[in-house]
Amino acid sequence: MLMESGGSLNIFLFSEPLSYLCIGKFKSYKDMNELIQQFHPITLDEMKSIRLMNRMDTKFVTTRQKLISLLEMALQDYRIQEINGELNMEYDTTYFDTRQFDMYYDHQYGHSNRQKIRFRTYVSSDLQFMEVKTKNNHGRTKKKRMEVTDMDLADFTKRQFLAEHLRFDVDSLIPTLNNHFMRITLVNSAKTERLTIDSDLCFNNLITGEHKDMGKLVIIELKRDGLCYSPVLGMLQELHIHPHGFSKYCMGSALTNSKLKINRFKPNIIDIKKIMAQAV
Repeated sequence: MLMESGGSLNIFLFSEPLSYLCIGKFKSYKDMNELIQQFHPITLDEMKSIRLMNRMDTKFVTTRQKLISLLEMALQDYRIQEINGELNMEYDTTYFDTRQFDMYYDHQYGHSNRQKIRFRTYVSSDLQFMEVKTKNNHGRTKKKRMEVTDMDLADFTKRQFLAEHLRFDVDSLIPTLNNHFMRITLVNSAKTERLTIDSDLCFNNLITGEHKDMGKLVIIELKRDGLCYSPVLGMLQELHIHPHGFSKYCMGSALTNSKLKINRFKPNIIDIKKIMAQAV
């Protein structure tokens, strides 16, 4: 680990992937791995028609135990994304924010047209993208991205892209949070939605150096255009898995940086801790 200091702000930069910090993160879960093998696969090329770059997102938070029940129920209606023979894939994400954490606070206070910038590495496909997400006042999320090979914001092409899509000054940005998780992606038979299922989530704060392993918490996100019919909604309701806000950037930051105000996130944090305590 390399720590750089700039004035009174310390930024923790890691010279290797941070997955080694997630103790037990890549532990085998035999039952779930056997279960996902039962889904019919869908390839990355087939997924291109359902990128949903202008979409409505609904998140749900649950436990691994309930996830297994959900997967059993979804077998007949969904296919599973397969890349290079893998079905449960590793993601690595680094978020940037201003030194005043403007993007974090915009989300906390519910500002419209709020934005986030991140560098996401899709480890299984060996691809990395710089992504800007904008959520408008109608609840729709738009994502703009470009393929990259590093996180150097001095690069001219990246600066051009950010000048077009991000309302914050590029020179004000610093890396603030890294996360790792494993993701299963399901697609309904009609190819009108994606269901992402994230587990083994852990956060590493690049400002404080603090680490938080989220245990057996599972984050489910339904991504669809508008309000088209979704087969999984009835399944979630039957399992008493209800919509629940969970921003990986904001929750990860709130849980690993005690200097940040968390006023409006407190109810969510309390709920998350209760769900984690119930996980078996």
